Amino acid sequence: MTIIRKAVLPVAGLGTRVLPATKTIPKEMLPVFDRPAIQYVVDEAIEAGIEHFVFVTGRNKSSIDDYFDSSYELEATLQAKGKTAILEEVQRTRPKAGSMSFVRQQAPLGLGHAIWCARDIIGSDPFAILLPDVLVKSDKSCLAQMVDVYNQTGGNVIAVNPVPEDEVNKYGVIDPIERDGSKIRMRGMVEKPDVAAAPSNLAITGRYILKGEIFSLLEDQAAGAGGEIQLTDAMDRLMAEQDFFAVEFDGTPYDCGSKLGYLRATLAFAMHHDELGEAARDTIRSELDV
Repeated sequence: MTIIRKAVLPVAGLGTRVLPATKTIPKEMLPVFDRPAIQYVVDEAIEAGIEHFVFVTGRNKSSIDDYFDSSYELEATLQAKGKTAILEEVQRTRPKAGSMSFVRQQAPLGLGHAIWCARDIIGSDPFAILLPDVLVKSDKSCLAQMVDVYNQTGGNVIAVNPVPEDEVNKYGVIDPIERDGSKIRMRGMVEKPDVAAAPSNLAITGRYILKGEIFSLLEDQAAGAGGEIQLTDAMDRLMAEQDFFAVEFDGTPYDCGSKLGYLRATLAFAMHHDELGEAARDTIRSELDV
């Protein structure tokens, strides 16, 4: 079985739901407490064994490239001032040479098109997709939990989390067949179903492991909702040919694509920070007492 070594991170979106903050700063670079959101996603993937990252970017996203590059002037200044701890923390964000690729999605043609743009780098191998809008706080990374299921089944894998049954009409949910612990064999997906007709309350979370055959389907995928090439449409076609599993992962997802979701993520990661968590909780409590 081919191991999951590569991941695609689509980062070309404009971040309209969090404007005006994203007018000049990519939404993926907005700080969630002490580091940009994209760092949490990359760390999640590294824990799962990902060795190569493909960022699908667009205009005004060069700060993502720069963030993962070395910064000679900054590091030299920190070294000269004896700020060793901060220097080491900065250096830890630097990936191994050659472990990141950046490709352009020249037009906003949809998530499916963004993934297709990575085809030549991914090749025919199975690969992971992580939507950077979603951060997942968990003891074992969400993607690592998914890789475990992939290693057991060899099938395509989708991360899901339960949502209130009266709110399923806000999400895309899966249509399950059978369940074995957190692993769920599935037969389909339904986008924002009526509450009474929903096949489950398990919402798709923004993490996928897909076989390389998805690229040939995206090649000729017709435009769907919003006039864009939708990844879920191609996944539906692939599901007719290959096994799909969902993983109800152990963890909490945060939608950083909305202002309140971004606030929730910032508070959660601040309160559980290894060094500053207790002080962050005290600060939050003091502000609530005002």
